Amino acid sequence: MKTSSTDEWCTASGGKRPAKLRLFCFPYAGGRAAIFRSWHKLLPDTVELCAFQLPGHGNRMRESPSANASDLASEISAVFPRYLDKPFAIFGHSVGALIGFELARHLRSEHGVEPAHLFASGRGAPQVPETEDFTHRLPDDEFIEELRRLNGTPEDALQHPELMRMMIPVLKAGFEMCQTYEYEEQPPLSCPITVFGGLKDADVTREALSAWQEQTSAGFTLRMLPCTHFFLHEYERELLQMISQDLHALAL
Repeated sequence: MKTSSTDEWCTASGGKRPAKLRLFCFPYAGGRAAIFRSWHKLLPDTVELCAFQLPGHGNRMRESPSANASDLASEISAVFPRYLDKPFAIFGHSVGALIGFELARHLRSEHGVEPAHLFASGRGAPQVPETEDFTHRLPDDEFIEELRRLNGTPEDALQHPELMRMMIPVLKAGFEMCQTYEYEEQPPLSCPITVFGGLKDADVTREALSAWQEQTSAGFTLRMLPCTHFFLHEYERELLQMISQDLHALAL
């Protein structure tokens, strides 16, 4: 699979056949577009994978990261018309789920379109109040210990002082985006929503995941994987098999 197009926001990888649908992917706090680089191999041939590179991440590391999901979604929505020549679905993990949800709302209000499907992964429903402490305000050494507890950052990186000095502002911005998010009441989306959670994720409850059902007037599915918060890596194949099932009928 070869990269078919690249811009500052999005890297796209096409299928073996002409794409019928795009899947836009948003990473967790501190995650780069590259975390999705292998996904195209396990998606239907007619799905084009489009991984978003957010400000402050990867090749955009010189830009200031955003700490507000609605503001970031509005910025993405402004450049999104270039991608509206095909139907599309949205996937986001953790804070990426929040960004994807806000983007779907902005696209509805600003362009009159919605995704064909929304996949929210590893994040409770947006209307459920955040219960965790404001860890983005912790001193850097305590923040690093929180990252270690979450087990999503390689230990080698956590022990690399220069790397962490670069990464901590980006990571804290992502945590702040989640922890200070203010939900605004709006009508539910008209697209189906599929939600993924980890059975061993101590920070995201099944009840909070189930509450996503309130955000759609169409179908809702909750699927749990036998893993912790970062199941999108540990159970990548299983996760993509389930996503592919939902996308298959859309991408024929």
